Amino acid sequence: MILYTCGQAKKGGSAGHPCGRAAKALDDKGHTYELKKVDGYLLMPWTRRGDARAEVEELSGQKDVPILVFDDGKVISGSGTIVKWAKQNKPAAAQAS
Repeated sequence: MILYTCGQAKKGGSAGHPCGRAAKALDDKGHTYELKKVDGYLLMPWTRRGDARAEVEELSGQKDVPILVFDDGKVISGSGTIVKWAKQNKPAAAQAS
């Protein structure tokens, strides 16, 4: 799995930024994932960097993060959806046993 974030993934945790909430939920439940930071904070015009989120848009159809991309190509987006998925699904290692 790959978690795409704006770089706030390990800051703020459950009370902070949406990217932090998504990462914290995955960590708390023991999910293993690759963290991929993308530039271009969309709400601040001076931080937009061309096609910095082109890959996110190609994968999910939108430029917002966080998104979680599974090995089979399935994508879920939004911190609430990712948190819910993390809580409802066992980590891959736990599923194998």
